[in-house]
Amino acid sequence: MCYNSVNMKIAFLGQKGIPMKFGGVEKHVEELAVGLKKRGHQVFAYTRPWYTDPKLKEYKGVELISIKSINTKHLDAISHTFRASIHALRQNYDIIHYHGVGPALLAWIPKIFKPKAKVVVTFHCIDRQHMKWGWIARLALRMGEWAAINFADDTITVSKVLQLYCSKTYGASTVYVPNGADVPQLKTPKVITEKFGLKGDDYILFMSRLVKHKGAHYLIEAYNKLKTDKKLVIAGGSSFTDDYVKKIKELSKDNPNIIFTGNVEGGSDLWQELYSNAYIFVHPSEFEGLPFVVLEAMSFGRCVLVSDIHENLEILADRFGFSFEKSNVNDLKNKIQYLLDCPDLVKNIGEDARDHIKDVYSWQGIVDSIEVLYLNVLNESERARINREFKKV
Repeated sequence: MCYNSVNMKIAFLGQKGIPMKFGGVEKHVEELAVGLKKRGHQVFAYTRPWYTDPKLKEYKGVELISIKSINTKHLDAISHTFRASIHALRQNYDIIHYHGVGPALLAWIPKIFKPKAKVVVTFHCIDRQHMKWGWIARLALRMGEWAAINFADDTITVSKVLQLYCSKTYGASTVYVPNGADVPQLKTPKVITEKFGLKGDDYILFMSRLVKHKGAHYLIEAYNKLKTDKKLVIAGGSSFTDDYVKKIKELSKDNPNIIFTGNVEGGSDLWQELYSNAYIFVHPSEFEGLPFVVLEAMSFGRCVLVSDIHENLEILADRFGFSFEKSNVNDLKNKIQYLLDCPDLVKNIGEDARDHIKDVYSWQGIVDSIEVLYLNVLNESERARINREFKKV
């Protein structure tokens, strides 16, 4: 559904790349970029060569621009976004859309040097709360929050919690547009059986980057206190967090029923099968924006158990899953045991959760909202100019 005959030239910056292999921001950008391309817009996504093959120039009609980054923990995102921002100055983009508060630090570049382009920023998460960052990085990320509010023509928040945070902290009015999830067909176990001996309904699933604030250590500690035949699958890999991965593997060494899969590429057969056949999905995170993995698990009809942070509870809407007290291993253990003892409840809640995702978090509605936002930030004279430009093509 396109609300206007205006065809825009749109660039996405800040993401690692598309198609998504891992990462919520990358999934978000992929869905928006492809959805907007289907509506007739010209869409460009900047990619990092370590994430997206630089030989890949196009994905589902979205033009990919590979630009090198300094691939270290602290410099990867900012170096790539700087180079992408400079490149964007030489293009005739109508919308330059930054994703994340770290990349938003550089939103001043097009704002000053390309004033005809409209700058949009999506505030995905309060990244400075993440434990992997030192004080200098946290200060930079705090400055990125300010930049996301002050350099953008419009700022998007992916949860109502973040919208309230921006209002209270910066006195800013932002536009709430959540993350989304499609409702997929379920996959029968095949790859997971061949690789890990899983048959379906016989494991508890955690899927995320293995960084401390995602809370895998709490889940492993709780699981070690349970007496159950169901296995625990930890799906994900390091994100410059090798020491943490070593720690949680040490916690798991005496329990042969804990399975580490390593990185799982989004959309792969393994990814689909893991979600499709889990008994429950557990997300013990301490900080979030609006967690994609919870949306995805619910879209597969999984009953979810999440930490009681506001961003997780926002998705559950009081009745589409269960929660436990954040960081409380005993409460987590007791809630898992309760769900292990109530298979019919688990099944029913999972089915209701799937319907909830379909009704509230569809990507079609989200792309609609983003398209309208872009049109709103473009004034009438700019829309007329864009129409003239596209008529020449």
